[in-house]
Amino acid sequence: MNEKEEKKLGEDGTPLSKKVGIQEHQKLKAKKRAIRNIWSGFAVFGLVGWSVVIPMIIGIMLGVWLDNHYPGERSWTLMLLVTGLFIGCLNAWHWVAEENKDMHNEDRSDE
Repeated sequence: MNEKEEKKLGEDGTPLSKKVGIQEHQKLKAKKRAIRNIWSGFAVFGLVGWSVVIPMIIGIMLGVWLDNHYPGERSWTLMLLVTGLFIGCLNAWHWVAEENKDMHNEDRSDE
């Protein structure tokens, strides 16, 4: 090997152009993934929010109806609000767990 070829090799013995190409490919992939993660993060944020709010609103509406038609000592609205919150939190936890699983599966497939 002559002196020019030796200068073109990296420290690990691979050609410098190949090493630079691999690094550039990794940077482009990371940038693309970061942009996609920002938008998917907003989408998940909205999805999680609505998955908590909708069961709460349904619980409130049903509770108000029950309070008007079957009045009692205890508030149906408050009980069903808390029940809707609990169901919504379980639903949000499910969505976040699914997104986390998908994200980890995607990272493993990239490697």
